[in-house]
Amino acid sequence: MVYDNQKLELGFRLDLLVENKVIIELKSVECLADVHHKQVLTYLKLTNLKLAILVNFNVDNIVDGIFRKVNDL
Repeated sequence: MVYDNQKLELGFRLDLLVENKVIIELKSVECLADVHHKQVLTYLKLTNLKLAILVNFNVDNIVDGIFRKVNDL
């Protein structure tokens, strides 16, 4: 990733990027922690994208595991 003309060799890796517009971050954890939500917001800020979806597959009803995140909307 390049940020402010600097190549970052960090462990930031998006799970999915759809149409270069939407970040999809996939998890399968007992309970999403604040750090998971902040991770997605960090991805949005670093990529200057506006929309992300955080999905936790470890839930009984998948609708309860989907969270929409936005950057400066």
